[in-house]
Amino acid sequence: MTAPRVLVVDDSAFARTVLSRMLRASGRIDVVGTARDGRDALAQIDSLDPDVVTLDLTMPELDGIGVLRALQGHARPRVLLVSVSTIDSAPAIEALSLGTLDLISKPSAFANDRLYELGTELVAKVLALAVTGSRPDIRMPRVPYTVATPRQRAELVLLGTSTGGPQALTRVLAGLPAELEAPVAMVLHIPVGYTEALAARLDALSPLHVVEARDGIELRAGTAVLARAGQHLLIERRDRGFVGRLTPLPICPHVPSVDELFASGAAAAGGGALGVVLTGMGNDGLEGARAIAAAGGSLVTESESSCVVYGMPRSVFEAGLGARQALLDHIPREIIDHVAHR
Repeated sequence: MTAPRVLVVDDSAFARTVLSRMLRASGRIDVVGTARDGRDALAQIDSLDPDVVTLDLTMPELDGIGVLRALQGHARPRVLLVSVSTIDSAPAIEALSLGTLDLISKPSAFANDRLYELGTELVAKVLALAVTGSRPDIRMPRVPYTVATPRQRAELVLLGTSTGGPQALTRVLAGLPAELEAPVAMVLHIPVGYTEALAARLDALSPLHVVEARDGIELRAGTAVLARAGQHLLIERRDRGFVGRLTPLPICPHVPSVDELFASGAAAAGGGALGVVLTGMGNDGLEGARAIAAAGGSLVTESESSCVVYGMPRSVFEAGLGARQALLDHIPREIIDHVAHR
């Protein structure tokens, strides 16, 4: 693969230097330029045509939100937001809704030395975003749809996603009816401090009632629960329904983990568990999907052609677990069919 061309945008000269140095040190990424603010960034995007932009959110002249608005309708570049989590999270959630494909939380100006800790994550995410070379069209043209034939009615819907997940969750939840007769539990890989604001935004855009998880929350039909960043969301059977439990353990590469959600959901719902794996890098969800399949539940994965990053869905689909594959636009119908099946 040709080394992806990256533009680093940050109003801090120190941050620009450190981020550029870490990307170049990988030996797999070509940093073609840096920009000190949004106006500089747009000019360089126009002249350099980078594959990926690492974008700071808070900048003078024109901030990250302004850059994203100016890029609306453009297939390139792919944007990775590198921003401070200690400020109001709402602008970052807006950035994700405007096309940012992933988010890395960087330390505040009072802890600049910690920027070096981002190296491995930064390189991995830039490479993942650049792998297909251009942003896929997630508004896929309609293709013939075949009705799902699940083995058992789904009484619990479990969603897992990572890179590109906020947009994917928005589209899936918007396509589900308020009267969906099963609760939805979701894990998204995102830094701590953002899930409450994201849940509120999803709630405003979805017929379902969307909330951030809290320990002991009752999972009800017509409600979607988003795992809190930094804590696993585990599902337990309670009488005829389900409750969510929060725990920081076990320590995993991702907290919350799709594997933990899926495995606990399989134990709680058995053949009534439906696991849905959307766009994302890595293979979180594979072991949990094995647990769902072993319990007699059903699996659906997003098709490669509509994924931002075809990592997590690929790992499950190619594992031979009987997963159905569907375009993003068709996944709400898949969920509805599984829940309505008798």
